[in-house]
Amino acid sequence: MFPELSASRTQRTVTATQRVLRALHLDGPLIAGLGVLACMGLFVLYSAAGENIGLWTSQAVRLGIATAAMVALAQVPPHFLRMLAPAAYTVGVLLLIAVAVVGEVSMGAQRWLDLGFLRFQPSEIMKIALPMMVAWYLHERPLPPSVPHTLGAMLLVLVPVLLIAEQPDLGTAILVGAAGTFVLLLGGLRKRFIVGGIALLAAVAPVAWHFMHEYQRQRVMTLLDPQSDPLGAGYHIIQSQIAIGSGGVFGKGWMNGSQAHLEFLPERSTDFIFAVIGEELGLLGQAALLLTYLAVIGRAMYLSVQCRDTFSRLVSGSTALTFSVYVFVNTGMVSGILPVVGVPLPLVSYGGTSMVTLLAGFGILMSLYSHRKLVGS
Repeated sequence: MFPELSASRTQRTVTATQRVLRALHLDGPLIAGLGVLACMGLFVLYSAAGENIGLWTSQAVRLGIATAAMVALAQVPPHFLRMLAPAAYTVGVLLLIAVAVVGEVSMGAQRWLDLGFLRFQPSEIMKIALPMMVAWYLHERPLPPSVPHTLGAMLLVLVPVLLIAEQPDLGTAILVGAAGTFVLLLGGLRKRFIVGGIALLAAVAPVAWHFMHEYQRQRVMTLLDPQSDPLGAGYHIIQSQIAIGSGGVFGKGWMNGSQAHLEFLPERSTDFIFAVIGEELGLLGQAALLLTYLAVIGRAMYLSVQCRDTFSRLVSGSTALTFSVYVFVNTGMVSGILPVVGVPLPLVSYGGTSMVTLLAGFGILMSLYSHRKLVGS
């Protein structure tokens, strides 16, 4: 009798939760996956921050703000998001131009706008505005896109990417370019454009190398041989590999990472927090995190496939794939298979702007999915 009562109460609780999620246009499995990632991030950050407890508190507050933004955007109907896309893109480009003219310079890069009451990085806006704009551009056009339409979409992508790369901010430029390019690929970009694009990149690589900043060229050379400058350019990646390797399969234990807590590992709360996970939680901890990422990406892709109109499918699919680029680039650079480009580990690395952008993107994705019955095909 008592087990039956308990099962009945559990069922009522589950049903009530489902109703709340439906009313808020949120997807339960996706919210659960994102919640697990956020909790893992706070768990690891508490250790990585060491005595700086304010860092952890700040991250928790920013997570709350990002969650509120996600829930708010999930309520916005897709037709309004589509209508808003050109304005958001235009404002984003204008802000990037403003950064180039009057932006605040910090650590040799001009990436920020300081309005007195607010200091922010306009390039983060383009992570959302660019895929929405390219999807808006392709929405009313036949797919796969024709040559003129493909060139038009590529121009929309290149303008913000070049402005961001000039700041310089290669990591964000890669993420923004990937977000726009994924929309084109999902729109059915013809094979000859893909092959031609790869050939063009190979052809312009020597020219691009000439125009790269010295520190960017150094990062590429360090990737090939980090031991060539172990106390300089190669220091970050060498210490990261030592931390990951010393963790073994099971790790040294939470808050017991010597590389992190003795401050051998640089940027342990931000770009290199994946190395902290490897040292303290071992290969199993890293595998659990990556499997959670995979579950989130898989669920996001499933939701995007269920969307009924072109704009919704392209934007939601791009959001899921761009999230996967975050994970691949960060874990790749921390492991030493990619150059260090300053891409955070999503929902785990310390940082408010990128977290708000990521969860805002997932809020838009859930809006596009949950309102699909109201959108004509």
